[in-house]
Amino acid sequence: MSEQVVDRRSELVRAAVRVFARDGFHGSRVGDIAEEAGVAHGLLYHYFRSKDDVLETIFRASWQELVVETERLEASGLPLDGRLRRFAGVFLGSWLADPDLVRVLIREIARSPEVGRRVDEIGRVFAGLTRMFEQARDGGEIRRDVDPRLAAFIFYGALEEILTGWVLGQLPGGEDDVRRAVDAVVEIVAAGLAERA
Repeated sequence: MSEQVVDRRSELVRAAVRVFARDGFHGSRVGDIAEEAGVAHGLLYHYFRSKDDVLETIFRASWQELVVETERLEASGLPLDGRLRRFAGVFLGSWLADPDLVRVLIREIARSPEVGRRVDEIGRVFAGLTRMFEQARDGGEIRRDVDPRLAAFIFYGALEEILTGWVLGQLPGGEDDVRRAVDAVVEIVAAGLAERA
């Protein structure tokens, strides 16, 4: 793919994120994306099969970044709380970096389960988190009776609910709030996984 094609495709994806964040996936048309990007309506079909294809591209690219970070953390050798803190920082920090993208991911992934099933990166993130909890359990960092897969879902679920609160305006979402949220989730999860006295 030429650099120009990649740039145009990226422009269209960024325009789609703005449109989906503003109008919702179901409330927008392909023409809205083209208009936002300042291109002819038909040009979008040169790069994407459909509006669904654009949404899947957004999900795939976003989750791929998280896959890379998860794999990096898994191989880092850090203690579990350090890994969780860095993962949470990247995940929740995305709100400060690109709130429109977070709005799209939070609002639309639940409404588009077929996209979630096709984007295998989602499973790779959960598999990586599960392995981190397994390594911590096997290395004696956390209780032996911890179910690593369930712990991964609990940890991720807490982070996603915080993002949802920010998207819906139910929680303040400034820089200090992100830091406090990272600390709170990691401390609560770590306390729950620690050996009982």
